[in-house]
Amino acid sequence: MPQIQDNMENLSNLTSKFPTFLLTTIPGLESAQGWISIPFCCLYATALTGNSMILFVIITQQSLHEPMYYFLSMLSATDLGLTVTTMSTTLAIFWFDARQISLDSCMIQMFFLHGFTSMESGVLVAMAFDRYVAICDPLRYTTILTNSRIIQMCLIISARTVILIMIVVLLLKRLSFCKMNLLSHSYCYHPDVIKLACSDTRANSIFALIVLALNTGVDIPSIGISYVLIIRSVLRIASPEERHKAFSTCVSHIGAVATFYIPLISLSLVHRYAHSAPKVVHSMMSNIYLLFPPVINPIIYSVKTKQIRKAIGSILLPNKQ
Repeated sequence: MPQIQDNMENLSNLTSKFPTFLLTTIPGLESAQGWISIPFCCLYATALTGNSMILFVIITQQSLHEPMYYFLSMLSATDLGLTVTTMSTTLAIFWFDARQISLDSCMIQMFFLHGFTSMESGVLVAMAFDRYVAICDPLRYTTILTNSRIIQMCLIISARTVILIMIVVLLLKRLSFCKMNLLSHSYCYHPDVIKLACSDTRANSIFALIVLALNTGVDIPSIGISYVLIIRSVLRIASPEERHKAFSTCVSHIGAVATFYIPLISLSLVHRYAHSAPKVVHSMMSNIYLLFPPVINPIIYSVKTKQIRKAIGSILLPNKQ
């Protein structure tokens, strides 16, 4: 009987409903965490400053109160949220080696991380629709994209995100986790957390695939269809100068789509198929996935969009305007 009781105690110690997870930065470079934090701080500062500046100029400049810039402000807001969501845990590991995170804290971070990712995908679809209307039906642009319709689109994107991501995250509550819960990233990523569960995860995996289909599976084809229609409309324009002008209005959005989806799809493929890849590959892909869009998007729109560039210049260099 004592032996059976000891075995039961050992079994209960192997799993837990309320585990503590250990976050990871860059495997093999733990001794250089202080130095590695410097470029990360620069990237975070760039993302925060760039997106805050975009938001500020759109809010304060009356000339930018147009549908295109409203959608751009949504993109900057989601990039800010994505940056802030993971910045605290990443820098805490680099500076204080604070690697532990509870299940509840992990779930909260996961909700905001995947939530802002889903929202950014939805905003990119809205921006593609904006470019489609502006190029294919310019005379009805202001009557189609009214303020009330933009608000409705924003509410739909937000509702889809909250409902779907909330269910995915709450499904983790029913799982038990093994004691040594070492994550592959400096933040809680759903595929990374789910593989550590000791109980049946089929329901979680199935619903996660449903969410993926309703998010990325809908958004990427929608953007693709928008650009097929845009290209078809532009090719009907006789003047080469007008064609170039029409295409140039899409360059910034195409850049934002590429900087968002390429790292996202690459990280998903690494998690699903590259199990034997070095851990440093997983770590680098996760950091690129999080930092690349928030850092690059403000640069793209500041360089490629004349109105944004002019508005930022008027704030930074008022005497030269």
